[in-house]
Amino acid sequence: MAILVGSATIGLISTGLMPTVRGLWALQVQPARLVNDFTLAANDGAALVNAALVALIGLGLVRLNGVRLSGPTVAAVFTLFGFGLFGKTPLNILPIMVGVYISARIAGKHFRDYIIMALFGTALGPLVSLLAVELNLPVVLQIPVAALAGLLAGILLPAVAIVMLRLHQGYNLYNIGLTTGFIALFAAAVIFGRGEQLPGGEVWNADPSLLLRLLVPVVSVILAMTGLILGRRDALRSFWNILKLPGRLPSDFMDRESIAGSLVNMGVMGIAWWVYVVAVGADLNGPVLGGLFTVVGFAAFGKHPRNVWPILAGIVLAAVLFGRELSAPGVILAALFGTTLAPLAGEFGILLGMLAGFLHLSIVLRSSAWHAGIGLYNNGFAGGLTATLIVAVIEWHRTNHPSEKPARKGSMAGFKRDQA
Repeated sequence: MAILVGSATIGLISTGLMPTVRGLWALQVQPARLVNDFTLAANDGAALVNAALVALIGLGLVRLNGVRLSGPTVAAVFTLFGFGLFGKTPLNILPIMVGVYISARIAGKHFRDYIIMALFGTALGPLVSLLAVELNLPVVLQIPVAALAGLLAGILLPAVAIVMLRLHQGYNLYNIGLTTGFIALFAAAVIFGRGEQLPGGEVWNADPSLLLRLLVPVVSVILAMTGLILGRRDALRSFWNILKLPGRLPSDFMDRESIAGSLVNMGVMGIAWWVYVVAVGADLNGPVLGGLFTVVGFAAFGKHPRNVWPILAGIVLAAVLFGRELSAPGVILAALFGTTLAPLAGEFGILLGMLAGFLHLSIVLRSSAWHAGIGLYNNGFAGGLTATLIVAVIEWHRTNHPSEKPARKGSMAGFKRDQA
């Protein structure tokens, strides 16, 4: 909570009270489909306050429902904060959350059983904003139709998420990304069924402030130092043990190892990926910060330096072969969010991880157009498709060669059995 409040406070001070308030209100009626950078659509203060409010709503639901802080909840809160910089607002996420609550009641379950799906399911926030502010609906219908669509999406989310998880068998960390992308496909098909085209275009801050450029390294150092102070010598041992885990869902590093080791891993991942962004000359704006904070959050729930670098290597290789700049928006976001496929590298080795990264960039550059940018977790959607393809081949291989001895890790000639 201190990080969230601190970030909002610094943003507020740097921008000023009234510009922040005006900008914050403007963001509530701002189009949210990919890619809308709130740091440019409004200002730094408004974007950071909006992001903090979005994350605090999620954190508040976790506390109110008696859900303990763990790897998944930490990943969800950091992801909420990150996407609060480019797509999520308090107003467009609430109908989704209420819809998931209704789904839980229909299924006869407690809301806390679905709380993680409710938090990540806010990736469909742009659907609410689209109907409320982008389409030329009669004024009296805009809010009711938008709210109803959000509720319906939230109600459908848990049922679809369970099926999606079976497809990739936990090798796509952003399972709700695949789920919301799937739902967004149908939503876009219905909304644009008559062939309408929306004006718009990419809102991308190419000149981020010093505050934005330094936010991630400062937060990462705080996380790492907190872990070292809490765990002392055990923190580094725990971090080393985390590096040995494949990361396949569900991989709660805080539960399997320790909070201290997970905090160190979060800090290391944040610094490492920030250095990469700076090295390739990409813009440290709202979307890129969203990717960095998502990487940091999932460093408590599946990602670590050892299982993410092969994915990055495959994405870089694909970008070079395709003649794309490593700092281009689509490529840099894929380099950050494409780490959703880290469990494939962690389980099956370097070569398959690189293949996954290569295929991921190939599809993610196209997949946003399929759902009209309504699904904010486009890399989770593309990553789920990539993981499903690879897992299907692996299962086919296992079925046809049940007695073949698996090859050494890193080779695609054989595959390890699933871990219990």
